[in-house]
Amino acid sequence: MPRVAQVKNGFSPRVCERCGLPFEWRKKWARDWDSVKYCSQKCRG
Repeated sequence: MPRVAQVKNGFSPRVCERCGLPFEWRKKWARDWDSVKYCSQKCRG
């Protein structure tokens, strides 16, 4: 069964530009959620 991303803290889920998986808002991304494009450091690298 595929994982379904949900709205978390009022932010809608995003899709990683590299792997295509949905990912959710995280507290550590609070300052720059608008610029987050990748789900992990591995996808970013």
